[in-house]
Amino acid sequence: MYTPVAADVAKLRNTTGAGMMDCKKALTEAEGDFEKAIEILRKKGQKVAANRADRESTEGAVIAKVNADHTAGVVIALNCETDFVAKNEDFVKLAHDFAERALAFSTKEEFLASDFNGISVSEKLIEQTGVIGEKIEIGSFEKLEGTFVGSYIHAGNKIASLTSLSANVEGAEDAAKAVSMQVAAMNPIALDETQVSQEVIDRELEIERDILTKEGKPANIIDNILKGKMQKFYKENTLVHQAFIKDGGISVADYVKSVNADLKVTGFKRVALS
Repeated sequence: MYTPVAADVAKLRNTTGAGMMDCKKALTEAEGDFEKAIEILRKKGQKVAANRADRESTEGAVIAKVNADHTAGVVIALNCETDFVAKNEDFVKLAHDFAERALAFSTKEEFLASDFNGISVSEKLIEQTGVIGEKIEIGSFEKLEGTFVGSYIHAGNKIASLTSLSANVEGAEDAAKAVSMQVAAMNPIALDETQVSQEVIDRELEIERDILTKEGKPANIIDNILKGKMQKFYKENTLVHQAFIKDGGISVADYVKSVNADLKVTGFKRVALS
């Protein structure tokens, strides 16, 4: 019967991240065939993944990355089942590795099918499910491109965001980070009023109209009151009109203009663990 040597066990452990005893058993079963041992560990992962497919993976790490020239960024959530795993150093490193690689892809599907050191990202997730013993998956994938893109990851890796600006000017990096912090903290529903869906507008109008009617407001002035109500709604819920969190006396749009008179926010993405 084949008995694995310590060096082979260590090599397999470093390659797969699996536990020492799991690696030893896999090498024994594979009679020393390294590639076969990796396959055995992956099959174990697939079995664990299948057994945990119906489990909720609501914990995890949310990571944002921006490319070298700040023209594109990505936010991903690597989800798991428990906060204990989410805070594990190796798990967070894996999330960062995934996010770095995700920069090269436009969709979650493309990313999951892409190569990760000889296996696909999807296969790596299955493998790590077996290693960790919890269901892990890419819960969210958001890509943002622009003239200048900046990012922010909130402490604890529970929320991350991206912001794109209209120009790469002096101060753009600090501005993009500050606005990304705004996005993380205030969770705007849209960039400005032009990007709020008609469905949301109709719902808000219906709610406010019902309130005003119940208050006994005359029908002939309700429409004018509603205009003011919607302006307040846009100010509170759209990014560029929100009060800037670092200086409540100005809007986000005003803050960006203070960096450069022609600078504008052109887009944002936000991912948070539910």
